[in-house]
Amino acid sequence: MNGYLQLRGISKRYGEKVAVDGLDLAVPKGCLYGIIGPNGAGKTTTIRMIMNIIIPDSGEILFDGKPTPEDFKNRVGYLPEERGLYRKMTLREVILYLGQLKETPRKELERRLDGWLERMDLSAYKNRKVEELSKGMQQKLQFITTLIHNPDIIILDELFSGLDPLNIELIKNVLLELKREGRTILFSTHVMEQAEKLCDYICMIDGGRKVLDGSLNDIKSRYGKNTVHLEIDGDGAFLADLPGVKAVTNFTNYFELTLVDMSAANATLKAIADRVTVTHFERVEPSLYNIFIDLAGHDRGGAGRGA
Repeated sequence: MNGYLQLRGISKRYGEKVAVDGLDLAVPKGCLYGIIGPNGAGKTTTIRMIMNIIIPDSGEILFDGKPTPEDFKNRVGYLPEERGLYRKMTLREVILYLGQLKETPRKELERRLDGWLERMDLSAYKNRKVEELSKGMQQKLQFITTLIHNPDIIILDELFSGLDPLNIELIKNVLLELKREGRTILFSTHVMEQAEKLCDYICMIDGGRKVLDGSLNDIKSRYGKNTVHLEIDGDGAFLADLPGVKAVTNFTNYFELTLVDMSAANATLKAIADRVTVTHFERVEPSLYNIFIDLAGHDRGGAGRGA
């Protein structure tokens, strides 16, 4: 698949450690694309290579079919994993300063500033110093500085880290609006549930290697044949020991079961109903988390399910 942003066989090694190993991916224009995987999988190294912060040992990175152009830094909005703001500046000063570094005229930045502050619920803090803000407010401010120059492509590394549920929802809605405007958005996360709710396409990596990639719909249909959603009254500790049950994931209010063969679903349901009251049993698409566990062959502690 051709992409607005393409990575072709990129690799990066640090001594004996391989951080990224021959990674290929293609990000279509105007989509939300997620790079997902556990902590230490190579997501941040990949993004830093896209941003030319780290130089790949091999492979190439293309933007709109060509090597990264000179003006790439002005066409991209980049939010790094390590947040960094000038703490003694006011919100207004930080936004204007960082926007001008992207060669956006100050008058244009002034025109956009109030709208973004209102959108991020920060209008009342416009003249406050950054050091006076909570961590969540600082993250929203950095999100504004990533977008204030109207970038063509937006690259966000662990965007949702440390945000409360209300602010996560706020930023999700902004990302969906930006996608509707035709922006191309690439973000990394170890919380697969976030990618599942937002992404059109994903690339799942582990140990620096691609496990799978493609559209979310195709991936779900490819791996969704043997998954059931189960709700019970009682303790579900016994579920993993049932014949025909390959894997069990315990979510807050339900279980997700991966069966060896869907033809045994009725027998599995009967075995469960013999021990507890079953309130819901339905074939469903699997979660990205369970697809990852199935493909990678192990449960990595950093591959999160929740927000």
